[in-house]
Amino acid sequence: MNRRVRFTSFLAAALALLAGSVTLSPLGAQPPPADNILDHFKYGSIGTEVSVGVPFPLWRVLPTVFADKLPARPGTGWERLGFINEGVGGDRFIGTTNKKGRVGLNCATCHAGTIRDDPSSKPRIVLGMPAHQMDLQGYARFLSAVVEDPRFNASTLIDAMIKADPAFSWWDRLNYRLFVIPLTRTEVQKLTKQNAWFDKRPPQGPGRVDTFNPYKRLLGFDMNADDTVGTADLPSLWNQRVREGLWLHWDGNNDRVEERNKSAAIGAGATPDSLDLASLKRIEDWILDLKPPAYPPQRLRTAVAEKGQQAYKAACGSCHDLGTPKVGQVVDISEIKTDPERLRSFTPELAVQMNTIGERYPWQFKHFRKTNGYASMPLDGVWLRAPYLHNGSVPTLRALMFPEERPAVFFRGYNVYDWDKGGFIATGPEAEKAGVRFDTALRGNGNGGHLYGTTLPAADREAIIEYLKTL
Repeated sequence: MNRRVRFTSFLAAALALLAGSVTLSPLGAQPPPADNILDHFKYGSIGTEVSVGVPFPLWRVLPTVFADKLPARPGTGWERLGFINEGVGGDRFIGTTNKKGRVGLNCATCHAGTIRDDPSSKPRIVLGMPAHQMDLQGYARFLSAVVEDPRFNASTLIDAMIKADPAFSWWDRLNYRLFVIPLTRTEVQKLTKQNAWFDKRPPQGPGRVDTFNPYKRLLGFDMNADDTVGTADLPSLWNQRVREGLWLHWDGNNDRVEERNKSAAIGAGATPDSLDLASLKRIEDWILDLKPPAYPPQRLRTAVAEKGQQAYKAACGSCHDLGTPKVGQVVDISEIKTDPERLRSFTPELAVQMNTIGERYPWQFKHFRKTNGYASMPLDGVWLRAPYLHNGSVPTLRALMFPEERPAVFFRGYNVYDWDKGGFIATGPEAEKAGVRFDTALRGNGNGGHLYGTTLPAADREAIIEYLKTL
């Protein structure tokens, strides 16, 4: 073998090694599974990194290099999209994973939130509550925007990575220059193309997600022929044991908690092949009996709440209390009269195709169905599940019980609690500054319907609101 052939063979081998290291880089490698289930829930992988993961050294610097592409919301870097940094490390955000050097998303992305007692208070992190500040669509749009920016080039990004980590080696720099940065651009561009259906629908905003339109794309539906808006509020994860056998998802399309969990993980970016079943099972077991935090007793008007219990039982209990015939059952759209778009989005054809997912695995989906309404669910921790209705179109419990007070426009994503109305402050200059505008006139955002108990005397309705805080 002559010298030129030997050199060419060496170069080919080196390039192959570099290309292979794109997904095997030890930088920021995933630590062993956390002994603490809380840490596992917050940071453990469920298998999303392969399809939607971003290389960690690159992910770490994107909010710095492209700060102007982030929304003008409070916080630093990724916090401006709703990610929660609990202070354990500058680059660790609840709901993000780091496996084989790639940052993915997990259950906590959608099911961890914060609350403040007043504007001067520090936020308290609550696991299992809806991630009412998390802008998932905003995250996808941010990644799409940065890879098209002229600053998304090797020189700029590698300089930023060296600044963030002076130990970023010569080998790492070469790897990222030749392979990781170009491949990341290509992969994000593919995701952008797959998400083109975003542009035909109103923005989702924080605390909401369109769960099933991505499945249509995954299953080969023609998204150009589909204009449905499936955007819905992120739900809580508390007390899943009592939900087994109830009809789940907002439209009651599945009655198996385990199927619901796996479909959520795949919706977050895992694939049937990459799904980490052991990790997901650990989380599934934990949320079976995870309890919501109690409403602060010092803030509860106990006597009013006690008075409200009887009115609640008469107006609300038959649909929402465990052990009653209607809990976990579907209320027809003709009766509940809430916005129908989410219901329209989950079609009979999609239900059939959902039951083909995982066909090579013992856990293949089998229980998806099409319904004609929305499910009545238990109200545990309802005080922390604002905004209300399936699409998050009603900001507070008071607005729910007093429909004439439901605002046409409000702001989602502010984490200061409204102790009088029951929900997060959604109007005023601070809410406008920290939140994202929500317009109930847009498709899928309607705030009508669910008028149960709203004809009762005002005092009874106020008592029901107080009682709801105790659930």
